Amino acid sequence: MKNHHNSSENIPKGEIISEDPQNIRKKPKKMLKKIIFFLIFLLILPAIFFSQSLVSGQSSAFWLSHLPGIRQLQHLAESADRDLKGENIDRINILLLGMGGKKHEGGYLTDTIMLASFEPSTKKVALISIPRDLAVPVENMGWKKINSINAYAESSQPGSGGLAISQAMSDIMNVPIDYYFRVDFEAFINLVDELGGIEVEVDNALDDYRYPISGREDDPNYDARFEHLHVEKGLQTMDGSLALKFARSRHGINGEGSDFARAKRQQSIILAAKNKLLDSSNLLKPKMISDIIANFEEHISTNLKVWEIIKLWSIFSDVGKESITNKVIDNSPNGLLTDSISDQGAYILSPRSGDFTEIQYFINNIFSSAPVSVSARVSDERATIEVRNGTWINGLASQTALDIEKLGFIIVRIGNSAQQNFQKSVIYDLTYGEKAESLGILKEATGANVSYGLPDWLVADIDKELKNEASPIQPDFILILGQDADNTDSGMENTAE
Repeated sequence: MKNHHNSSENIPKGEIISEDPQNIRKKPKKMLKKIIFFLIFLLILPAIFFSQSLVSGQSSAFWLSHLPGIRQLQHLAESADRDLKGENIDRINILLLGMGGKKHEGGYLTDTIMLASFEPSTKKVALISIPRDLAVPVENMGWKKINSINAYAESSQPGSGGLAISQAMSDIMNVPIDYYFRVDFEAFINLVDELGGIEVEVDNALDDYRYPISGREDDPNYDARFEHLHVEKGLQTMDGSLALKFARSRHGINGEGSDFARAKRQQSIILAAKNKLLDSSNLLKPKMISDIIANFEEHISTNLKVWEIIKLWSIFSDVGKESITNKVIDNSPNGLLTDSISDQGAYILSPRSGDFTEIQYFINNIFSSAPVSVSARVSDERATIEVRNGTWINGLASQTALDIEKLGFIIVRIGNSAQQNFQKSVIYDLTYGEKAESLGILKEATGANVSYGLPDWLVADIDKELKNEASPIQPDFILILGQDADNTDSGMENTAE
């Protein structure tokens, strides 16, 4: 299944979005032939993808290099005259997918979608969570939720889902995604239980009064279909079942009901599982490792070859916390998405700008950053900024805000200016010089003029807009972008230290 996307094509309002494809065929059991393949997947890829610390002061994968045959394989991978796909452009992309599996209703719908990007030259890693409700164009099928692509492909040709969704994501995001790694939830539950549970830091108490009970989806007593899922704030010990519920919950109260809160919980679960898996007390337990491998055989699908996994590990196994970026594409006030309800009553998310250009810009520039000393100086002043588009150039404010955020500024609002005939960008300094360090950096990055007073029309606009906000925040700076901003590099890479 190939996805076709035209970045200038607008999201159609009220387009029918199909929630669950019918007659999804069960994926036949797929046995991977080499145990070492699973060893590397289970114990090395989690460290590559999600490592945020080192174990006992050494590489999280240090012990594996001492197993028989591993050194030879690593040497072959490093010395082979072969590159990983993406090495030639310094960007290796792997789509990470989580799904319910054949024992779950809608088991081939991808509940978790995450793009893992690697930059070999700097050893930087970016993890970008994609919401499952994002509406995307699919060739010959119209607009569908992105989580259904894997299921539609599996119903047409078993085993093709991972490739289909990675190709679709590649077209939509305008980046080559050559690899995918797909795992179902049963494998995750069994992994956590084999580890004896995991310790998870819960940032906010979770209360979900509508967590679905497996097997009771059609109970005549509607209330009997759900349970009350409660997880206290703080460090919690979870078995596999609770860990999965914590990661999948979609109806939590107090801000925990969004896909974006869920994405953050998933990252916490993954980190906890990785830490437990790589704990020194577990690394030398052959039976536990053997049981994990046996469990995973029928629950993992990937197009990564053994030598590619080995080489990826050899490049990124020592990645530290400071080199990992975690992002969620969301519908927050400054996010790139907006939510709505289709004519069929389905909840969907769409690009705020009407097409995918802003999201493409965000993903393609995920590794660009300002010099550390620059972002540190801005962060020290805790400078806040509102960005307004003073032109008719679509998406200019969002793209500029993404760049400015990397300089250390706190973006409090993004929008359009009431007047959109600006030729030259202007910074309105509402601190009247109190945050001179940040002002100088912002001026150099944008090339904008500086003004210490607001024009009457802008004051009127701000007063009107703030009346609609429950807790309005006055920024330190208001940046109104002019035509010159479309041709001006953000200056982040060249901003003087």
